[in-house]
Amino acid sequence: MPMTCFKAYDIRGKLGEDLDEGIARAIGRAFAEALGARRVVLGRDIRASSESLAAAVAEGLVAQGVEVLDLGLSGTEEMYFATSHFATDGGICVTASHNPMDYNGMKMVKAGSAPLDPATDLARVKALAESGTFATAPQPGRVIPADGARDAYVARVLSFVDIPALRPLKLLVNAGNGAAGPTFDAIMTALAAKGAPLTIQRMHHQPDGRFPNGIPNPLLDENQPVTAEAVRASGADLGIAWDGDFDRCFFFDAGGRFVPGEYLVGLLAEAFLAKEPGAKIVHDPRVVWNTLDVVSAAGGQAIQSRTGHAFIKQAMRETGAVYGGEMSAHHYFRDFVACDSGMIPWLLVVELMGRRGQTLAQMIDARRAAFPSSGEINFRVADTAAAIARVEAAFAPDALSRDDTDGLSLAFADWRLNLRASNTEPLLRLNIEARANPDLVATRVDQIRALLTA
Repeated sequence: MPMTCFKAYDIRGKLGEDLDEGIARAIGRAFAEALGARRVVLGRDIRASSESLAAAVAEGLVAQGVEVLDLGLSGTEEMYFATSHFATDGGICVTASHNPMDYNGMKMVKAGSAPLDPATDLARVKALAESGTFATAPQPGRVIPADGARDAYVARVLSFVDIPALRPLKLLVNAGNGAAGPTFDAIMTALAAKGAPLTIQRMHHQPDGRFPNGIPNPLLDENQPVTAEAVRASGADLGIAWDGDFDRCFFFDAGGRFVPGEYLVGLLAEAFLAKEPGAKIVHDPRVVWNTLDVVSAAGGQAIQSRTGHAFIKQAMRETGAVYGGEMSAHHYFRDFVACDSGMIPWLLVVELMGRRGQTLAQMIDARRAAFPSSGEINFRVADTAAAIARVEAAFAPDALSRDDTDGLSLAFADWRLNLRASNTEPLLRLNIEARANPDLVATRVDQIRALLTA
C-alpha cells in the first residue's frame, strides 16, 4: 500500500492514518536493506508515541540483521553526531519535532551522517517499505546501548566555544518539555567543570510527552510571549528556547524581544568569517539581503541553496562551507558533520557577547534596522499554483531580477519577495524584506496578501 508518511526529505504523518508501529517496522527493514546497513544508530524524542515507534523501527532493523545502537531519549542532532562518531551505516531519530500531538515521524541519515537523497535513497526506502518484501537476514541483529554517545557529543559541541572568553551572564532557557532538557544539563555540567561563569534559570525543563505547556515551537508568534515575559521577569541577559527535538534554537534579547532567524544567520556567519577569512557560507533563498551584506563585508563567499536540511547539507558538503543557516533557525556546521545543531548556536552567541562586551540587542539592532523583514507568513489557499501566478503577474514585469531556486523570488531596488510552497505542509510561505524601510515591508505584505486570498 502507498505510504503517505514519506515527505520531501523525511517521514512525517498522522498517527493511526499515515504512521503506526507496523509501518515503522517496515521502514526499519526497508532502511536496512536499502542502505545495506549492518549497524544503525537509533534515537527518539519525548512524544508519547515515540517509544513504541522506535521499538518497532528497532524490530525491523534487527530482523534484517542490524546491530542497533540505542540512544534512547535524545535530540536529532545527537543521532547525526553518533552516526559518524560510531562509524555506523546510518541513523534514525523518531521525532515529529514541532508537529501536532497526533503526529510523529523520522529523520534519517546514511553513513557519514549524510542526508538520504530524496530521489534515490529515500525513494528506495519507500518502495521497499511499501512492497513489504525483504531479503532474509542470515541471523537477526541486536539492540545495544550507545555507550558514551552523549559524553562524546558534549565534547564536540564544546569544541566550538572558547570557554575562557565567556563572561558572567544569566540565561533563561525554555526546553518546552521536549528533549532538550537532559542534553542541555549535560552541556552545563561540562561547562561548570571548566569554570564557565553562567547562571541558568530553567523553565518547562522536564521532558513530558503530554506537552503540558503546548507543542514546543518558538517560531510561532503565539508561543513567544511566555519566554519573553520570563526573560524580563528574571532579569536574564539572554533567552533561549528550543523546539521538540532541539535541532532549532531561538533567541530573545534582554528586553524579551524575539530575534528573527535571519539576523542570527548573519551574526554567526560574521563570527565564523572572523576566524576563517574567505570561508564559504550557505544560506537559503527566503530572506537574503542581510546575510549577503554581512558575508560580503567580512570577505566571505555566500552560496545559496534550496530550503530544507537535505539541500543545505548537500551544499555544505559539496562546497566545504564552514557554516550554513536558514531563517527558520536551522544552523549547520562543517565541523559538526555538516549537520544542524540547536545547542552550538547559543554557545556561540554567548561567546560573542563575552568577546565583544555587547548585548545581543547591540549586536543585532543595526542589522534589523538596515534590512527589516516580514518574517515568514503562511497562507492556506485552494490552488497554490494559481495564487503564485497572480503574484507573479502583478510584480514580475517590474522586477530587477528573478530567481526560481526555491519558489518565486523577485528583487526590486528597495524590496524583495520570496513565495514558495512548503515542503512539509499544505501551505504557501511568504517572506518580504526591504532596505531600511519597515513601512514598505508592511505595504507589500498587504498587497500580496490580497492577491493570495483573492
